[in-house]
Amino acid sequence: MKVHYINILLFSLLLNILEHNKWNHNSTIYHKSNIKPIKSHRSLCVCKLYTPNYDNDPEMKEVMENFDRQTSQRFEEYNERMKDERQKHKDQCEKDIEKIILKDKIEKELKENFGALQTDIQSDAIPTCVCEKSLPDIVEKSCLKCGNNMGGLVPGMGLIGGTAVYAAAVKAATKAGMDAANKGLVSVPGLELLLQEKFTELVTTTNFQCPNALMGLVQNVKNTYCVGDALKKKLFCTFNSSGDKNAIWYAGTVQEAAEEGIKEYGTTFLAETSPNAFLTNPYISSSIAIMIIVAIILVIYLILRYKRTKKMKKKLQYIKLLKE
Repeated sequence: MKVHYINILLFSLLLNILEHNKWNHNSTIYHKSNIKPIKSHRSLCVCKLYTPNYDNDPEMKEVMENFDRQTSQRFEEYNERMKDERQKHKDQCEKDIEKIILKDKIEKELKENFGALQTDIQSDAIPTCVCEKSLPDIVEKSCLKCGNNMGGLVPGMGLIGGTAVYAAAVKAATKAGMDAANKGLVSVPGLELLLQEKFTELVTTTNFQCPNALMGLVQNVKNTYCVGDALKKKLFCTFNSSGDKNAIWYAGTVQEAAEEGIKEYGTTFLAETSPNAFLTNPYISSSIAIMIIVAIILVIYLILRYKRTKKMKKKLQYIKLLKE
């Protein structure tokens, strides 16, 4: 037992020697130096890394608050702007999708109903622009503008022409009757010589057809001029004062003059109102020309309107099919 005890002691001593050997590199024993450093160093464990130095600085706080406020404001503006842009893009996408769906639907309908379409529909029959004006529209507007005046003038053209022709015929017939009556009164001896320039004033538009009125004029001339010495010097006065025979003869001459005036008036009036004179009258010819021009314009307008109506029916039929 003693031996074993001694051996155990020796083993333990060797272990202690190995533990405190200076050549042992794995030794964890720390040696303090006797030399003190001039400047003291602070280890990392002493520093407070997560403690800022500007928490209690008012200027830094104000700067941070301004920065946060401006950043949040810009972010809100950007968000509003992007919201509008997103809405625009969304609406545009919806429109594009609707167009695509409508296009596919139209193509499908056209393929199914192509046989039902009219074969005379051309590509130019589709309305490309609303502002495009066609010839019927221009003619229609021109006719409507002209109608403001023609509508009141054309219906009265026949009346105006007839009135003008009648007035011209009456004027010409009256002049011819007056000339005939004057020629008849020339047959009264000394009457024209007595009155001279005033002789043509005897016959007027109201008395050339009335024998009694002409006879009264001759008697008035007698009573006015055949006074005093004129009864013997003037031929008219001597004939008229020679007895009742001359008075009856004057009455017959005046009667014949009035009849010649009436006859000439009737002949001239019939000649002026004949068809040839009616057509050669400038008023009638101008009225007929205007009425013919208006009739031609009206026919052209009706033809163009009929064509446009027919074309618009085709357009409406095609557009209705596209909308379906």
